[in-house]
Amino acid sequence: MQLQDRIDAFVKLGDFLRQFSNEDIQKDHNIEHNNIFFDGFKHQLKLAKEHNGWFTPENIRFSIKSWSDALTLKNLTTWLKPYNINQLNPRTVAIIMAGNIPLVGFHDFLSVLITGHSVLVKQSSNDKQLLPFLAKYLEYVEPQFKGHIVFTEEKVEHFDAVIATGSNNTARYFEYYFKNKPAIIRNNRNSVAILTGNETENDLKNLSEDIFRYYGLGCRNVSKLFVPHGYDFQAFFEAIYHWHPIMDSAKYANNYDYNKAVYLMSEFDMLENGFFMIKEDKSFASPIATLFYETYHDISQLKEEISAKKDQIQCIVANGFSENEVPFGATQKPKLWDYADDVDSVEFLLAI
Repeated sequence: MQLQDRIDAFVKLGDFLRQFSNEDIQKDHNIEHNNIFFDGFKHQLKLAKEHNGWFTPENIRFSIKSWSDALTLKNLTTWLKPYNINQLNPRTVAIIMAGNIPLVGFHDFLSVLITGHSVLVKQSSNDKQLLPFLAKYLEYVEPQFKGHIVFTEEKVEHFDAVIATGSNNTARYFEYYFKNKPAIIRNNRNSVAILTGNETENDLKNLSEDIFRYYGLGCRNVSKLFVPHGYDFQAFFEAIYHWHPIMDSAKYANNYDYNKAVYLMSEFDMLENGFFMIKEDKSFASPIATLFYETYHDISQLKEEISAKKDQIQCIVANGFSENEVPFGATQKPKLWDYADDVDSVEFLLAI
């Protein structure tokens, strides 16, 4: 199979997904194999929601729209242009996926197949309804994929390299278990935002998307703010208030009530607005319904501190703070070339 064949197959997958990216799902009769797959994928969306309470229809749609927007001929061609992919010794690459947000492991899946390797996927039990169905669609639009996509619920065996994502504890296990294989091992990371006090209302509204999308469960969600000493959070609370319907989710509301009770019983200082809390804390990983913050006096010193802890940070949301910063509101809309942990997975796959 040639690279262009693989690109064309994923473009067709993007066209298929586009039908499900809006609340009003409309069947497009021009999509290949739609009579076979359209109703089936609607059912898988229903199963994903029923299986995982965090996977609301809105968040699933958001993920699907992100991938349908990414899987265009222009984007795929731009992404792959810097690499020499045709000279490749095909291998079998195992992917051990997380399950915190819908289709969270799709980029690794895409990267392995687009480079010409075979993929062995072990999914999280929290996110196992969607990807196997989409893999079957790929095999229909490009039959040469058949035999190169395998899903397993057992111990992963008979592979040449691995990409594994998990918690800090499981990452240590992965590092030991896969020590004799070429590997990308990912652990816990969080995203931060740097505020100066000069942000517009629109900036702060966009930042709320980085905080609340997927209930804050993704590594690209902002879980920590750095604000200047004496920062007034009034404008921030006003700008994020449109997210208050998030309390309609029982899982989120239960976490809010629990964490608020813990803070109150522990007599921690915190600010809250009825659906969200802000607490001063040096940690990066904040609980659901909570955002940690630290104050700073000197921006240059803050840059040094952030740089020293870069292995704990996925995204830095800011305006004029650093070269690799992400604009307000864009953390959950990464480009194909925005690699997790800043590790180029395509480069890794071409070298094995």
